[in-house]
Amino acid sequence: MKVLTVDTEVNPEHSASGASVPKRPAPRLPGREPELGRLTALFPVALGGAAASAVLVGEFGMGKSATLRTAAALASDAGFTVAIATGSRLESHLSGGLVRQLADALAEPGTPRPAAGDLCGPAGESEALDLFFRIVREASARGPLFLGIDNVHLADAWSMRCLAYIRNRVLDLPVFIVLTSLTGHPPHREVALLEMAGCTPATITLNGLGDAAAAEILGLAPGELASACREATGGNPYLLQALRPRLLPGADPHELGSSLIGQVLHTRMHEFPHAPAILHAAAVLGEDAAFDLLAKLAGVDELDALQAIDTMVRLHVLNNSSQPTLTYSFVRNSLLKDMPRTTRAVNHSRAAKLLTETGAAAERVAAHLLEATSIRLPWAVDVLRLSARDAVFSGRPELAARHLRRALEERLTSGRRMAVLLQLAHAEFQFDPPGAAKRVREAVDTVGNRETAAYIATAMLLSLCGGQDARLGISAAGQIAARLDAGGPDAVWPLLCMTYLAEAGSRLGPPPEFRDFEEQWAPLTDPAAQRSRSALLALDAVRSGESAQDAVGHFADALSSAGASPRAGGSATRTPRELTGDDGNLFEQHYFFTLATAVLSDEPAHVDRLCRVLDVEREPWDVHVPHGALPTLARGIALQASGDLQRASVHFESLLRRFDERGGTTTCPVGVLCAAKLVECWVDLGRFEAATSLLDRMDFVASQGLFTHTYLLYARGRLRVATGYTRFGFEDLLSCGRRLAHHGMRFPGFVPWRAHAARAALALGQTDDAARLAEEDMNASARWGAPRPLGTALTTLGLVREDDEAERALQKAITTLRSSPARLQLATALTELGTLQARHGQSEKAIETLRQAVELSEHCGARPLARRAAEELRSSRRALTPAKDNEHGLTRQENRIAVMAAQGLTNREIATALHLTRRTVELHLSGAYRKLGIPGRAELGGALAKSSQRVDGR
Repeated sequence: MKVLTVDTEVNPEHSASGASVPKRPAPRLPGREPELGRLTALFPVALGGAAASAVLVGEFGMGKSATLRTAAALASDAGFTVAIATGSRLESHLSGGLVRQLADALAEPGTPRPAAGDLCGPAGESEALDLFFRIVREASARGPLFLGIDNVHLADAWSMRCLAYIRNRVLDLPVFIVLTSLTGHPPHREVALLEMAGCTPATITLNGLGDAAAAEILGLAPGELASACREATGGNPYLLQALRPRLLPGADPHELGSSLIGQVLHTRMHEFPHAPAILHAAAVLGEDAAFDLLAKLAGVDELDALQAIDTMVRLHVLNNSSQPTLTYSFVRNSLLKDMPRTTRAVNHSRAAKLLTETGAAAERVAAHLLEATSIRLPWAVDVLRLSARDAVFSGRPELAARHLRRALEERLTSGRRMAVLLQLAHAEFQFDPPGAAKRVREAVDTVGNRETAAYIATAMLLSLCGGQDARLGISAAGQIAARLDAGGPDAVWPLLCMTYLAEAGSRLGPPPEFRDFEEQWAPLTDPAAQRSRSALLALDAVRSGESAQDAVGHFADALSSAGASPRAGGSATRTPRELTGDDGNLFEQHYFFTLATAVLSDEPAHVDRLCRVLDVEREPWDVHVPHGALPTLARGIALQASGDLQRASVHFESLLRRFDERGGTTTCPVGVLCAAKLVECWVDLGRFEAATSLLDRMDFVASQGLFTHTYLLYARGRLRVATGYTRFGFEDLLSCGRRLAHHGMRFPGFVPWRAHAARAALALGQTDDAARLAEEDMNASARWGAPRPLGTALTTLGLVREDDEAERALQKAITTLRSSPARLQLATALTELGTLQARHGQSEKAIETLRQAVELSEHCGARPLARRAAEELRSSRRALTPAKDNEHGLTRQENRIAVMAAQGLTNREIATALHLTRRTVELHLSGAYRKLGIPGRAELGGALAKSSQRVDGR
């Protein structure tokens, strides 16, 4: 036991010799000014002759002893006689040890001290208790006392009884008792803390220091580094002191630790059953420290583990949460540093296995596998690759590279080594392109089995969705294909197909020449090769824009026998042959998917087949694409094409939320396509604000290198025209057309940009541009031959032509569109024809046509189109109502035109004034002549005057 008497050293009034001793400066403890202020605030109570008490409570290392001794120095300066006794773990079994320390310190100089046995009981308990009380009372008679008992939780039981005995007997004496205790330490035997400190002690909890105090202890200027150090240690002064010598330039405080701290903490936990094992398990598991995992890793029964965890939570060693992790990263690192490396590696490998069995995220399992470097774990390779894939696409390529280098430490077949090397090349490509190129060459050098090599390269092409990533995949696939070429066409065709698609989809300019590539297929007889050939022939037909019938036929051939991955009940793991022979992968490739859905959207049977091919059990190769996204998007595109806008928007909206969760809405080609389709759908539904909000979120710069960016431009152009920004919308639509032309895409049904650009040009008064665009659209659609684009082009043609030509074009558009599922386009054509008929004075025909238009557009949910058709319908019905101021039953339009003709205006002048065609004016005048009973224009004035007089006479 240790005793410190401060009064005779620092206070001249209580010096044994009476000689004057100079006062030392008031001691300072960084960051503890508030706690010391609360203690010194109690000094006047004791100095006034009444007892006071306080309890300092804090976790291990929080500065309880330092605070007590600083308060003792301040008390000595204030006139107290100070005596401090300290409890010790190694002496807690010695009866009366702590009381003996206090008695020795309080003995009056020159008087004999009590014998050791006099204060130790229990033979004479009453006498021993009275003796201790007498010593305290006599000392208080000489002046106020400051009794400090440090680490009271480690005091022996007899000393605790003595303190409890005197506490209620010194209430009227000038005694200030200050105890320090470890937070959460279990109570010792039969004496509670309150019994020693009194019923209402001032309880002062020592919490972690703030940034400024932590910086002072570390010798740092306040700032981010000091704040990080405080966070890593919780502001614990003892831990901060241990951290200080390890804080080298560039060091991350959250990665530092001290093996000495680990030893001390481990030793202190030995007094609690199973606590050391749980402590080590918590250090290994880190943020994965769930209760069941702690118990299993520690090898402790769950009830015993619960008791140990409860104890350490109360001691603030573990966090009080559902995940009882260690309170500070510095403590965890210290415990890990205290472990032998092999022990750590084995424990981390066990933790990884436990996490795998509980279905934990691959990233969490991989974090432990990185630490299990000396342990061979063949099962870990798949986990490390999955985690690396997620890390790359979440913007952490360096972490992905670490995971993949760890995977390469395992014993791998040549095929698996090649796969890991290519994946590592992709990760390193994000921050070290030259290093990535070396990895690709290294992977090519490991090519063994041709089928496996083709499988791996194909998977890489499918997983890299665009931009520079796609260029890396194409480069790697090209090198591997060159190695495989010696095995003949059958060995390399699947890889060549996928490489061609990736190359075509990643270019803004024209894709590779298809016919040159096709020559390599001539000797192929494999059925799967023929199906792939059909798929790429369909692609060529789409790009050329020559024949919808040929394109659909080729797609049908590709879909007729296309295989899909195993469904429920089958294995989701794919063999190389299953991948390379499965043409469903061609439809999964984003470029091919975009064009296939555009062509097949009017073919319900083929759409159903496509959705079945895409509805696979496994996760998509591209990490940005949610499971089941491709069939959902394909179905939504088909619904939109059929005019079912509400159901289509539901498909797109639900899918877009999932893309948002994966961060793929603006960078993944499929995510961009989904967003663009939803914007177009919302424009037709009249939800302009929602469409604007979504486009504001889109990164037009990031998506600019994607083929689907073209669709995004088209959607924005349509929205801008619909909301009155016609000039900007017109430019977007023209830009869309330029991109398609640059890419060599002549398929008019991909996006009908010319039709909407022609309408915008008419609104801007650019009639020549509108006519040119309509003619171009008509030629392209006629060459393609499908009802939807042809009907759309005919509708546009009806807008730029005049009189009979316009009506014939619109009538033909309606006839063509009735043979397709394109109900929205049919409603548009009916609206334009009804409007034209009304303008030509054919009100009865217009009413019937517009009635159909209103009914069909409302069925589609196209509110803007339905409102326009309804307004035209109301106008047509009003036009049939006879004018009230003539007796011959002239309609309002006939009466207006007749009056203008009677005033001497020519047919051309009337047509210009009323925005009608001359043919319409002639038709209205003919009707007026017939109703007025006159032969021609010369009698018109007189007939109208007589009619007016008869009306007035009534």
